[in-house]
Amino acid sequence: MTKGISRRIDAHHHYWHYSRAEFDWITEEVAALRRDFLPAEMNSERSGVGVTASVAVQAREQTEETRWLLQLAEEEPSIWGVVGWLPLTDRRLPAIIEEFSGHSRLRGLRHVVQKEEDGFLDQVDFNDGLRAMGQYSDFSLVFDLLIRSRQLPEAIRFVDRHPNQTFVLDHVAKPAIAQGEMFPWATDLLELGRRRNVCCKISGMVTEAAWQNWTTEQLEPYFQTALNAFGPDRLMIGSDWPVLTVACTYQRWWGVVDRWISSLSDEEQRWILGENAIRIYALPQEAS
Repeated sequence: MTKGISRRIDAHHHYWHYSRAEFDWITEEVAALRRDFLPAEMNSERSGVGVTASVAVQAREQTEETRWLLQLAEEEPSIWGVVGWLPLTDRRLPAIIEEFSGHSRLRGLRHVVQKEEDGFLDQVDFNDGLRAMGQYSDFSLVFDLLIRSRQLPEAIRFVDRHPNQTFVLDHVAKPAIAQGEMFPWATDLLELGRRRNVCCKISGMVTEAAWQNWTTEQLEPYFQTALNAFGPDRLMIGSDWPVLTVACTYQRWWGVVDRWISSLSDEEQRWILGENAIRIYALPQEAS
């Protein structure tokens, strides 16, 4: 564990009650994920590496799941924020946002764009929904971008339409690390990073590599590219637990991160390990 770091925030992980019908993306290849993952287990994992608190992120595109995650956050003090899902293209969106306006731990929204057809982020109704998200809420919500590397050019166009919206790129846009993809991913990531309203999560990388054979050295160029693109003031760390566990333990992931950031100043390490997540998501903090 890096010395002198006061707070570590896991800026990206999931909870779920498993059912085959609602989690059809959990295939036989990742059958170990076909069970419940709940706060008691996460608390055991995070205590072993000094993680203070976390941001729980949606796994299903259901308003009901957002309600459930917010209920968990009311019961579990380690959940400092929730990135949920709301139907941004629904005509009733203003009323739906009003329903959630009293939940201080709702800090962002996300849509699973990685499964959509190319050009989804160019659609008028989705862009209108994002504008409405800011217009009708009296609380500032971040929008998490869950995309694959091929979708970076349309994400850049999307971000440019919303210069006053804060975005967080999940999983460094999921380059095909197992196949050694660096370009055009790196070029596109550097271009996206020129937008100061976009931040990036160092997360989801081991599951884009060869699960049983990845190394810290293999992943490091992807981390360094993200660091070059966004700087230490716009990076945060997420585990993507429990998806992480098909390729890596929770403890090993944080050890990898510590190694990557060891050459940075203490202040920069504090930013990346926790302070950026607190600032960018405006997390309402509690002792855990």
